[in-house]
Amino acid sequence: MENQKPVVIEEYNEEWPRAFDIIKSILSEKLSSLTLRIEHVGSTSVPDLAAKPIIDIDVVIESMDYLPEVIKKLDELGYIHEGDLGIKNREAFARKDIYVPYSSEGDVKHEHHLYVCNRESEELQRHIMFRDILRKHPLLVSEYTNLKNQLSDEFRNNRKAYTEGKTEFITKILNEYKDVL
Repeated sequence: MENQKPVVIEEYNEEWPRAFDIIKSILSEKLSSLTLRIEHVGSTSVPDLAAKPIIDIDVVIESMDYLPEVIKKLDELGYIHEGDLGIKNREAFARKDIYVPYSSEGDVKHEHHLYVCNRESEELQRHIMFRDILRKHPLLVSEYTNLKNQLSDEFRNNRKAYTEGKTEFITKILNEYKDVL
């Protein structure tokens, strides 16, 4: 088993959307016309939702034909292409260091996961749909927060089990609410 960081859930932090905006502006400037949009997804994108303090970012491109150029530009910002990690139409990128994406300020950027998806990506659609459902339904946010706290207590040193524990809830919500968005 690789050495994993423990699962630590924090209360919602107003800094998360601000940190996303900083990263987004650097990415937008660098990738400009290659992207359709850049989305803040995952738990840090939902007000009042407790989360691991890691921002999830989906860069949306028209087609995977643009991927080689996107990889080149992201490399210039300090990202390492990791491939699709088993998820179709979603490419993952790691950061070379804490300053990525590099900017003229040269400051430390908030920890984040970066993905590049084409507009057809099912994973992208799931991310957006789940985020938008939670943003509209505060009761689900508190239910999900409770679940995450419970799972992080139970599976503090097992990220896989923690993630699997959330999957049932996420799938249930997506199925129940997909027609009312």
